[in-house]
Amino acid sequence: MSKHSIEKMSGHWVLAKVGKKVLRPGGKQMTDKMIQLLDINSADQIVEFAPGLGYTANITLQKNPASYIGIDLEEKIVKDLNEKFNHKKVLFKLGHAAHTELEDNSQTKVYGEAMLTMHADHRKKEIIREAHRILKKEGLYAIHELALRPDHIPDQIKKNIQKELAETMKVNARPLTVEEWKNLLKEKGFSLIAVEIAQMHLLEPFRIIDDEGIRGFVHIIKNIATQPEIRERIIRMKEVFKKYEKYLCAIVLIAKK
Repeated sequence: MSKHSIEKMSGHWVLAKVGKKVLRPGGKQMTDKMIQLLDINSADQIVEFAPGLGYTANITLQKNPASYIGIDLEEKIVKDLNEKFNHKKVLFKLGHAAHTELEDNSQTKVYGEAMLTMHADHRKKEIIREAHRILKKEGLYAIHELALRPDHIPDQIKKNIQKELAETMKVNARPLTVEEWKNLLKEKGFSLIAVEIAQMHLLEPFRIIDDEGIRGFVHIIKNIATQPEIRERIIRMKEVFKKYEKYLCAIVLIAKK
């Protein structure tokens, strides 16, 4: 793969290239917490926005929901996941989370991870509004995203973080403060029932070991060591995460329609 194509690739796919499977800001621990709080059961009709590599889909499907739909913008992801999870109750379809084409009031639980952060604020609102539309009354919506703290973070620091994240991740990364995330859900008709916050240590060795295991950690380190162009990208990402470490955190919010 050329240096040019690696430079253009979004950060999460760079990490996937070296074998990182858990690509969420709070790691495996926060994903597990989100699924636990959703309390998925055999009566649930589940929708996941942007399932990516299918890590969380696999956890969800072990709960044996009545149905599962994963919606992703990338055709290859949809194709690969349909082949991986070949079951009559499971469907991965091509589409945008803001326009799912699903029926009103048709699902019991909807969730998305590390995807709202990557959208402009107006698009965040469209996606949340769509989650509200497709959920049944008292249905649950869960998000696992990157957040900023404290809530009164100076505007200039917030702008700097968003700018440097966008430059290094090659996506329009626009994390919000904890309070802004809460307010966004409330504005779109949800009531909050749970909030969980954790450190954002995505690229710290102890987090990688916790998320991927020792064997996965060694595999990732070996791939980074032998691919200098990818190594440069990952080092730049880690430097930005470290620079703004005290302002970055992971957040899981569970909300009810």
